Amino acid sequence: MNSAKIENLLNLALDVGEQERMRSPELSVGFEATDNTWEVIVRYFGELQSLQALFPDWQITELLNEYAIIRLPESQIDQLAGLPQIEYIEKPKQLFFEAAQGRRASCMLPVQTGRGAAGSRTNLTGAGVLVAVIDSGIDYRHPDFRNADGTTRIMALWDQTAVPRAGEGPPEGYTQGVEYSRETINEALEQTDAFAASQIVPQTDTSGHGTHVAGIAAGNGRASGGTNRGVAYESELLIVKLGVPGGGSFPRTTELMTAVDYCIRKARELLMPLAVNLSFGNNYGSHESYN
Repeated sequence: MNSAKIENLLNLALDVGEQERMRSPELSVGFEATDNTWEVIVRYFGELQSLQALFPDWQITELLNEYAIIRLPESQIDQLAGLPQIEYIEKPKQLFFEAAQGRRASCMLPVQTGRGAAGSRTNLTGAGVLVAVIDSGIDYRHPDFRNADGTTRIMALWDQTAVPRAGEGPPEGYTQGVEYSRETINEALEQTDAFAASQIVPQTDTSGHGTHVAGIAAGNGRASGGTNRGVAYESELLIVKLGVPGGGSFPRTTELMTAVDYCIRKARELLMPLAVNLSFGNNYGSHESYN
C-alpha cells in the first residue's frame, strides 16, 4: 500500500523493483540488500518502548522531540505505518561536503578585535562556549586543537566509524562507534609518536575536511604562532566523525541526526552554550528563497 504517512520518495523506492532501486543513488539510500531491511526516520507521539517487545527484530533509536530511527525488514514498513503512534516515515538522504569559508570572508576579525557600542571592545573569543564539529573527524594531535600545556581542547570525540574494542563503546543511548573522553585523548597525546597515540585513540581524519573546518571554526592558531586562528579560538571542542554505513562513500541523514542529538545532549549535560559547525549537506528539499 501507499500510505499517506510515508513520504513520496520512500513510497517510490518501495514500488520500484530492487534492481531499478539499486541503480538510483537516491532511491537506494537507506536500503540494505544483504538482509532486505530499511533504515527509516519516523516522527511519532507517545512512546515507542512497547514496539520493541512486539517487534524484537527492529532496531529503534529514540531521539529528542519525538523523532526516532528504526531499522526493520522491508516487508514490515506497512505495519510500521499502520501503528497509531507513528505520524510520518521518511527514508534517509545522502550527505555531501559543503563549501566552507574562512574567518575573513565571515567578517569575524572585527568581532574578535573590534569595538562595540560606546567604544567598548568586543573581544569575542569563544571562551566558555562548546563548539561542535560534525564532519569527517579531526587531527586531534594538531597544535591548533591543544592548549599551551599540550593537553587537548576536545571535550569528547565520537567516532561513529570505529569498531569498539574491550572497554570501549558508543555514547550512552546510541548504537554505533566509540566515544573517546578528554582524558583518553590526553593519554594519547602524551605518547611520543603518532603510532603510539593511535593505539589509544585510533580515530583519523582521512579526508582532512573535518580538521579544515574545525580550524576555521575554533583553531587557536598555535601552529602558526597565532596568525591563522579560527573564529572561536578559546572554545571547547566536541567532535563527531560521521559514520559511512553499508560501504558507502558518505554518511546519511540518520548519522547526522544522531550526531546533532548527541551534541545537544552533551551541551545540556555540561550546561554549556552550544554552536554546531555542520559542513555536510545535499541538494534535497526546497530551493525557494524568501525576502
